Amino acid sequence: MSAKSYRSVWNALEDTPAEAANMKVRAELLIAIQERVRKQKGTQAEKAERLGVTQPRLNDLLRGRIDKFSLDSLVNIADRAGLQIDLRIRRAA
Repeated sequence: MSAKSYRSVWNALEDTPAEAANMKVRAELLIAIQERVRKQKGTQAEKAERLGVTQPRLNDLLRGRIDKFSLDSLVNIADRAGLQIDLRIRRAA
């Protein structure tokens, strides 16, 4: 049996390259937001209010429940967290 190699874990888990790319970007955003929020002072409820989400929604984010967040929603949350997003696009290999 030969081992199959993947460019990223998302390529192994998702059905299409587009779905894998979407998950990779969502994961990067989720991690950046988590790091930013964990460094902030205040209660989880106060942090949620600053981000414009409910406390249970922030809890989902902090627990890494990526399936509950679209790319669009993560971009909006990142903006409210004071993060700047730079997008790099290149031709596929």
